[in-house]
Formats: sequence, C-alpha cells, structure tokens
Amino acid sequence: MTATTTTPAPERRAEPTSRVREWLGSGILRDRAVLLLALIIVLLVAMSILDALGLTSGTFNSDYLASTLIAYVPLALLALAELFVITSGRGGIDLSVGSMVSLTGIVFAMLYQQVGLPLLVAVVLAVAFGALLGAINGVLTAYLGYPALITTLATFYAYRSIALVVSEQRPISGPEISEFYNAAKAVELPVIGGTLPLVPLGVFTFLIPVAIVAWFVLNRTTYGRKLYAIGTNDTAAQWAGIDTRRTRMMAYVTAGAISGLVGVYTVAQFASARPDAGTSGSGMALPAITIAVLGGVAITGGIGKLSGILLAALLIVWLNASILLVVPGNEGAQAQLLALGIVLLGASLLSNATIRRRQAGAPPRLAVPATAPGAPK
Repeated sequence: MTATTTTPAPERRAEPTSRVREWLGSGILRDRAVLLLALIIVLLVAMSILDALGLTSGTFNSDYLASTLIAYVPLALLALAELFVITSGRGGIDLSVGSMVSLTGIVFAMLYQQVGLPLLVAVVLAVAFGALLGAINGVLTAYLGYPALITTLATFYAYRSIALVVSEQRPISGPEISEFYNAAKAVELPVIGGTLPLVPLGVFTFLIPVAIVAWFVLNRTTYGRKLYAIGTNDTAAQWAGIDTRRTRMMAYVTAGAISGLVGVYTVAQFASARPDAGTSGSGMALPAITIAVLGGVAITGGIGKLSGILLAALLIVWLNASILLVVPGNEGAQAQLLALGIVLLGASLLSNATIRRRQAGAPPRLAVPATAPGAPK
C-alpha cells in the first residue's frame, strides 16, 4: 500500500480593498474616540484652509478656539448627565436638564445674593436641589413606570415655569454674583501659560473634577457595573440580584446634581442668574443628547464611554464656532441647528450600525431548559 500525500492549498490573501474595509470596521468605526478625533482634525484643517483663503468673517486661530471653551463646559457636563440616564436603558432620556439648569441657577443666586449664604454653602445647596429635581424624574420613571420621554418632558415644562415665576421673569444680579464671574473667566495657565491661549477657568474648576469622578463611578465602582448591567439587559440584572429601580433612579439623581452644578456655572458665565439660561433658543437638552449619542452612548442603553462624550462635545462646540465664522449673523445660528440635526441623525445611524455589528458577532444564546436550576417555573 502506498501512502498518498496531499499538498496543502495555498493561502488566499485578502484583497487590499477588503483589508481596508476590515481595518475601518474594526478600528475607526468601532472606536468612537478615534473617529471623533479624526473629525476634529478634519474640521480644524478645513477651517484653517478657509481662513487662509480669506473666506471667514474673523480670524480662526487657537485664541478663538480657546475662547469657545466657555460654552464647552456646560454642554460637556450635561452630556455626562445624559450618559448616566441613557445608559440606564428602558428608553432612558432626560429632556429636563436645561430647565433644571435654569431653576437651580435661580435658586443659587437667591441663596448667594439675596439670602447672603457663603459661596460654598450656596453651591452645595444648589447641587442638592438639582439632585432633588432629578429624584422626582427618577421616582416617576423607575418606580411608577412612566416613560422617561413623557416624564422629563412634563418636568421640563414644570421646572421652566417655576424658574420664570420665582424670578418674576427677570435676571438676578448683584455685586456678589458679578464677582463670581471670576469662576468662569479665561485665565493663563501656570508655567506654560505664556505660550498658550487663555483657557476658561471653568474647565479646571467644574469640568475636569466632575469628569474624573464620573469616570471613577462608571469604571471602578459597583454602581457603575450595575448601571451598565441594567442598561444591557434589565431582566438579567434582576435575576442577578440588582435593584434595577434604585439603580435607575440614581442615574436621574446624578443627572439632576450635574445639572445643578451647571446652573451654578451659568451664573458665573453670564454674571447673572437668568431664568432661561438652559432653555433659551434650542435649549441645552437637545445639544446634550446629541453629544451623548455622537459620543457613542447607545440610545438602547448599556453602552457609553466618558472619552467619547468629551470629544463629541469639543467637536460640536468647535463646529458651531466654525459655522459662525463662515455664515455670520442669524443665518449662522440657523445653520448651527441644521448641522446639529444632521450630526444627530448621523450619530444615530452610526450607533445602530455598531449595535448590529456587536449583535452579529455575539455567540448565539442557548435556551434554558425548564428543569435547569434557577429557571422560572
């Protein structure tokens, strides 16, 4: 008997186009932070070219970009608030963050300017009041079962009207609040500040501390794991012994507390407490939700990273600032709304595509026999 040998078939090399497609699908499109960073670079390069050609109404440089960061702080913070709420799943969303900003700003100004409380005490009470407003949303949504969209839309109108009534539709200002503007003004960085543009102080006193705490809570605490668990699969989280209602409610409380801090920031930003600070124009809620979705937060819950939020907020703020240079005046403001809608639609499509890819790559679920331990009877 003679042994037969088989020659192994030659390995098929992937076509260059398929390699590029695979690299894009597994790299840039799946890593939202890398994609956002690439978009920011494209925006900066495009605006630099337009500025060099004289097609902008002002100078596009590092000083202009740094000055826009004063608007970056509140939007990034509110997007962090939406990160907690949307990640909790079950259609979680908070449309009332803008009205909570207005109301807590009014409360802070009354405590600090009119009552005369110390600054730190007034700030703590304003944040606590914002947490209370968020708790109302949490109770209605998590414990009473009302849809988050309806609940937060109702409280949006309620909180907004209360802010207008309490303030008598007039801004609250005074010497203490005027001096509090120093908390948001642009400052020179120590040591290296001479070579860099001025940066708003709120980036260091408001945004960075909250971002660090949020990252720690989401990635290094039991509550963070529970939050992602209930957003991914609410039923499985219940079977694992997680109190889903309490965990979901705390997400709304956190969103309210962050909104309260943003209310304090807006008082420093405008040197007065405006009853429409978070609701004027298109309001702060819709841009915050757009930033959250653009930053990779899945609208279905359970997915979201802090890095994507911070980069998405920077992209939106610099995009709005660039539009005003290219299309000045009221037309520029309308163009900003158009760009915001396009970005939100694109972010939603990209988020859905990411979810479908993850579901397609997930192993098939095995049916649990009725006699298996722990199976429902």
